[in-house]
Amino acid sequence: MVNERQFGDAHAVAVAVCGVGVVLARLRWPAPALGAGTAATAVTMVAEPLSPTFVLLLGLLMYNATLHTTHRRSWLYSIGVYTLLLAVGLIAHPDLWWNATSVFTLFAWICGTGAIGDAIRNRRALLTEMAERVRQAELTRDQEVRRRVMDERLRIARELHDVVAHHIAVINVQAGAAGHVIEQHPEQAGPVLEVIRHASDNVLREIRSVVGVLRDPGDPGNAEPSPSLTRLPELVQGLTATGFRIDTHTDGDPAELPAIVDQAAYRIAQEALTNAHRYGDGQAELVLAYTGERVTVEVTNRLGRPRPGGSGFGLLGMRERAAAVGGSVSAGPTTDGRFRLHATLPTSSYELESTS
Repeated sequence: MVNERQFGDAHAVAVAVCGVGVVLARLRWPAPALGAGTAATAVTMVAEPLSPTFVLLLGLLMYNATLHTTHRRSWLYSIGVYTLLLAVGLIAHPDLWWNATSVFTLFAWICGTGAIGDAIRNRRALLTEMAERVRQAELTRDQEVRRRVMDERLRIARELHDVVAHHIAVINVQAGAAGHVIEQHPEQAGPVLEVIRHASDNVLREIRSVVGVLRDPGDPGNAEPSPSLTRLPELVQGLTATGFRIDTHTDGDPAELPAIVDQAAYRIAQEALTNAHRYGDGQAELVLAYTGERVTVEVTNRLGRPRPGGSGFGLLGMRERAAAVGGSVSAGPTTDGRFRLHATLPTSSYELESTS
């Protein structure tokens, strides 16, 4: 009697120690803990049909193991543990295990806890993937916003340069001439000062127009007419009023251009003529050519006396404008001592769509 009691106490202690050990180890080593728990349960089943303590323990270990592994291994764990325990039960206690109730109950408990762990793991993985997709979408959106902001800043900077540089160059040239005229021929200073006043009025008006559009782009009352080649005579007239001679030629039949190409062509012509006025010898030649699906702008002038070098933003801006519509700009000295700028822009909708 004493030996049986001592054996029972020792068995209970062993079960408790084993249970506590595998429970503590399950978080760090889920698969080994499941293996140890399964082995302990199988050994215990030889002496008794199935300990309720080990049944609960195996459910916890199975849930934990399938929670930290793959879908395939989850079912391998479940089927493997179930098959092993069923085989031990049928061999050790065939009279108790050889019935559908015991077989199904063991299957439902072992495979059920494994399926729960597998389902929760899949749900966590799905939530993690969804959170990552949201993060990537927000990152992509932020990058797109930053790109659009930078594009808009570049557009504004280019527009302000085109608007201001032309008129400031005119004012600069005329102010230099005014100093000489006032000293030598004061009576002729009036027309020169009038050109300066007119140029300053123009630059202020165009700056107000740009600022007005930026403040309220939906208000058409803020906007001046869009720059286009139809305003080219006005540009030429303003420059010739300063004494700058411009010979203008048009080849081909002027065609209606897409708005973005029309604006780019005007701004390129404006910048090229401004540079010719500033760095040339007082005269330039402007040629517009319409050839099928192309429009070309060419400005040629002889170089005047050397002046301090510019920033180079004007030529860069012209090239960027041309590239934005699928065109190109080439500029440089010619063999006869002249400076030539040649811009080619596409006019067909197909080519424009391919660059957008």
